[in-house]
Parts: sequence; structure tokens; C-alpha cells
Amino acid sequence: MRFSRKSLGIPYALFLLIFVAAPLLFLFYYAFTDGQGQFTLANLLHFFSDPNTLGTMYYSFIIAIVTTAVCLLLAYPTAYILATTSMSRGPVILMLFVLPMWINFSLRITALKEILSLIEGNLAMYPFLNTVIGMTYDFLPFMILPIYTTISRMDGALREAAMDLGAGRVQTFLRITLPLSLPGIISGVSMVFLPAMTNYVILDMLYNSTYIMGSLIGSYFSAYNWHGGSLISLILLALICVFTFLTDTEDEGAVRGGALL
Repeated sequence: MRFSRKSLGIPYALFLLIFVAAPLLFLFYYAFTDGQGQFTLANLLHFFSDPNTLGTMYYSFIIAIVTTAVCLLLAYPTAYILATTSMSRGPVILMLFVLPMWINFSLRITALKEILSLIEGNLAMYPFLNTVIGMTYDFLPFMILPIYTTISRMDGALREAAMDLGAGRVQTFLRITLPLSLPGIISGVSMVFLPAMTNYVILDMLYNSTYIMGSLIGSYFSAYNWHGGSLISLILLALICVFTFLTDTEDEGAVRGGALL
């Protein structure tokens, strides 16, 4: 029995239809209807008029921005050293950063909670700090890996040529290494920023009672307010799409700029 390429794509198409397209249609339906199934924009107006909802979005952005910045500050030097130095055990050291990802997420955060409790005592006294520490601990490998991959694939002859032409180490880094590593940075930022906006499990486990977008959506659905929860989910999805589009555009620009250099 022979199968064409189109026939082999049918299972994948059915998967997308059932688990992607159908849930999105339900979200759109509940987001723009009321309890009687009538079309309404009340959910959208309530989102932008409710200070609690806007405050939650603002707090989510702050958490995501700070977490992403800390991960980038820690990940870039680490990835740069591992990718550019002639260490025979560089891949082994890189594996040590990736190894915690193989352990259950809850176990990792529980272990971190015990360590922080020994240092701080009452974890509830520093909710924001603990959240940033927990998310940085969880998402740091996602920042290291793309930066390391980009720098390790970089042609070392470019740095050598720059230094032969009189550029110092700092100038070589700023003019050659950093621009050519921008695709890895953008990829790492995307992989950290977007999950950090919605990962409310870390907040709960580290005694941060403040809501972020993920926990706010969960609270709406737990209260059987599917209309409000669906609307917030769509807004978050739109933000993710815009952020992904912008990072893809910047990624292409970075590649072209690196090629010109």
C-alpha cells in the first residue's frame, strides 16, 4: 500500500485541527460573547478599564523583564567563555548547566525553596526577589544554549582578522562578536521572556501571592468566568505573536548586519 506525501500529512493536520485550531475557536467564541451567547465587547472593555487586570499585566512585564535581564547577564559571559576558550571539558561544563532540566520541575523549585529558606528564613518577606531567583534558576539554560550555539559556530578567523588590523579585544568584541551573536541573544530572550510572563507555579511555590498573567487566567477559569479568561488568553496570545514577529525581524536584521561586517 503506497502513501503520498499529502496522505502522510493527514495525521499532523488532524492534530493541528483538534488541538490547536479548535481551542482557538473556543477562545474567540467565549472572549467576544456574554453568558447568553450574544456578541459583546464588554469583556475587552472590562480588561482595559479594570486597574487590577492592568496592574497584573504590568507586574508580569516587570517580572519577565528583570528575569530576562538577569539571565542574559549571567548567560552571555558563560556562553562566551565556553565557546571561545580552548577548554577540553567545555561540553561537559555546558552539560552541567543543562542537567537540571532533566529533573522534575517541582523538585528543582522545592530544593531551591529549601535553600532560600535557610538563607532568608521567611520567604514571604522577599516575594519579588525570590520569584526572580526561581525563574532565573529555571530559565537560565534556555538563555545559555542559543548564545553558546551562535558563538561556537562563529568563524574565529573574523576575530583574528580584526585583531590583525589593529582592533583591541574590546573593540573586536563590540564590532564582531556581539553583532554576530545577536541571533542567539534574541532567541534566548524569546525563550525566557515569554514563559516568565505566565509561569505562576514558581510564584506559588516561593510564597509570592501576587498574580501574573498565567495565574490571572487560571483564576478566571476557576471561577467559571470563561469569557474573561478567554479574552485575557487572546490578549496574551496577541502579545506573544507581536513579540515573536519583532524578534524574528530583528533576528534577520542581525544576520544581515553580521554578513556585512
